[in-house]
Amino acid sequence: MMGAAELDLSPGAGVVLDEVEWLVERQEPHLGRVHLVRSDGERQRVSFRFLVNHPRCRSSSRTAAEGANRGRQAASWSDVKPEKRPLMEQRFAHLMEVNCGFRSGDPFRPEPGEPRPEYNPDRTTLTERREAKATELSALRPEEAKLLLGVAHVGVRTLERWERRRRKYGIVGCADHRWLRASGGHPSISEEVREAIFAVRAETQQHRSRVSARTRENMIRRYVRETFEKEDEGERDKGGGGEEREKIEVPSYHTLLRVWKEWFGPGGARPKYERSADLPTKNGHVLVTRPGQVVALDTTILPVMVRENVFGDPVTVHLTLALDVYTHSICAFRLTLVSDSSVDVAMVLRDVMLPLPMREEWGEDMEWPYPGLPAAMVSEFAGYEVAGLPFFTPETVTSDHGSVYRNHHLVDVQEAMGCRILPARVLRPQDKSAVERVFGSIRSLVFEKLVGYTGVDVADRGADPEGDAVLTMAEMEHLIATWVVKVWQNRRLGEFAPSWDPGGEHSPNTLFAASFAQEGFDLDIPSPETYYRFLPEHHVKRIYRRGVKVKGLWYDAELLHRPDLHSARGGRYKKQWVIHREPRDRRVVYFQDPDTHKWHELRWTGLPPEGEMPAFGDARVEELLTRVREAGLKPRSDSDLVPILLEMLGAVDPVENWPSQLTKSQRVQHAREITQARAATADRPQQPPKPDESPRLTAVGAPDTEPLWRERAREATDSLDAHRRRRREAVTSSRTPSAPAPLGSSRSRRNLFVIADDDDGPDDAAPPPPSPGRQPTEET
Repeated sequence: MMGAAELDLSPGAGVVLDEVEWLVERQEPHLGRVHLVRSDGERQRVSFRFLVNHPRCRSSSRTAAEGANRGRQAASWSDVKPEKRPLMEQRFAHLMEVNCGFRSGDPFRPEPGEPRPEYNPDRTTLTERREAKATELSALRPEEAKLLLGVAHVGVRTLERWERRRRKYGIVGCADHRWLRASGGHPSISEEVREAIFAVRAETQQHRSRVSARTRENMIRRYVRETFEKEDEGERDKGGGGEEREKIEVPSYHTLLRVWKEWFGPGGARPKYERSADLPTKNGHVLVTRPGQVVALDTTILPVMVRENVFGDPVTVHLTLALDVYTHSICAFRLTLVSDSSVDVAMVLRDVMLPLPMREEWGEDMEWPYPGLPAAMVSEFAGYEVAGLPFFTPETVTSDHGSVYRNHHLVDVQEAMGCRILPARVLRPQDKSAVERVFGSIRSLVFEKLVGYTGVDVADRGADPEGDAVLTMAEMEHLIATWVVKVWQNRRLGEFAPSWDPGGEHSPNTLFAASFAQEGFDLDIPSPETYYRFLPEHHVKRIYRRGVKVKGLWYDAELLHRPDLHSARGGRYKKQWVIHREPRDRRVVYFQDPDTHKWHELRWTGLPPEGEMPAFGDARVEELLTRVREAGLKPRSDSDLVPILLEMLGAVDPVENWPSQLTKSQRVQHAREITQARAATADRPQQPPKPDESPRLTAVGAPDTEPLWRERAREATDSLDAHRRRRREAVTSSRTPSAPAPLGSSRSRRNLFVIADDDDGPDDAAPPPPSPGRQPTEET
């Protein structure tokens, strides 16, 4: 059930519902409901479905086991320091040998002598294997055990604890909690000292000039002495009685300096700018036996010329495919202009985990057809009608050695999904022969029948495939999606029949339905927040007055400037913040609140406060920064980059002449930028997963549709005009018009008794003031 892993409904657990804390009194699993009680005695009875789907329901940090992680972001593989990773991998290998008898965790890649007799899962129980492992590790000397595992002694309880954390957090659960302990927090800072620190902060920031850290220490000690200790002395002098309070201990200078830097930063900014910032502002053969066990990823050039959606030029697109090796189901695919990136492949993996929504042209024969799980239940959990295409969390992902699949970002995404990475061997295409055969099948069944087909080789190409291109990218995507759900999922597999029924006739849908009866189905629909986790990470050491800087641009929001906001992350990136960047749309980045764990948008500081600006990606930002650097410009803020960026987007040319002024490569660049921005908008969780309108197979350049390049040029031109108008208004508003001087004012301001020198020539004499009715000129 979705959300069951995040919500603890056991008796005695706390649940926060609409910011009100309730305690689970008892459960009624046979009725699907739970009884809640509040601190004042009020009770209510709700269903599991209500709590799981409630947008403002979470486990209480006081009773949940994850309460210690509240206020800090979740740890990941990158947080473990490089010198500690071998210890974590050794623990993981020992746990895998206890679980299945193989240190690699894969029975099809055994090491020499595996499985050993004491770890053979067919002859021993899990408890026996744990006791054997504890005996094996106890035979090591304490120095060897500490060098190999990081601890001097490992028992059965330790193995059980490691296994629980591994099942919950993956390989990171094998890391020692001391390696990733929470940073920050000082027990020597009492409530009185905390009040003194904030009082001194307000005094030195708002009123006084800049002082040294030693002076701030003296002010803190004086505030504590005069505010708290003198109050106690005054109460005793009045005869109030009572016990004498202990003297308040103020930490040392170095502790206060460290706390000051953690809470308020190093303090390198001038007080003038700090005050202005506070102003209010707007190996081997793998036997696949179940769906999702192995998912193959690959990218190929689409052998059909299509027209991009902006200028209508014929272009070559890339097709990225995710294939379930067991059922041969095409779980997800994506078309990208020119070439794909790591973000595009990451979103394909995300599409594998999400059910496919129905489209308007699709009939009832394309709805969810699998028995054992009603379509109404799947639609209720997904929030929309679901098409007949399997969805699951992949266990193993295999791909070739392309640069996009070896990218660090994509590896982090697969680690976050909890799946294993099994790259194909070099020069061994048979390791992913299934997906290669699917590409050949789609080419012979669909692409050869379309106009604009380019063939498998340049020598087989027609006379003018570019001129024959009719379908746009959106229409091609809709055509492939319809064919996959309606034809491919119901097509007879032939020689790819399962081993348990080699002579039977099976399709991807029937194989997936058969897996229901064999192993069941785990209805696990990921939350919309997985989109943010699949974006590239950036570690920021400090939040500045201007915000945070990510890949050359500054981003800011009010959330970043809370006085009590400080990072509690440990490990490799200690006390650093994690910012997630969308490479396809650089107008915003995403930040997760460590307290509420909600995701927030950080807008680019160069965006206008009102209206919209055309979307731009990483390539445009690199081009912008290169042009500014080569021109020797030093912008004071990112707002100064807006005119240059809008000029690069084509706003300086007239709308009617824009396509004719650009080369083919420039038009493709603009088209790719617009296509990527639309894909990023569709992938964001705030957008509905069901498309508004399915694309129609209409001719290119129809008279009732306006080209996208004209809309983009008009949007860029309007943004540039608005930016220039705001700058003119800002300049003119700072100039206060002066009233004309009254008659005789110049004579009253000078001394009438001073006699001019006779030596002064006519050139030295001051010019007479202009008359009120005449404007001064250069001659006057």
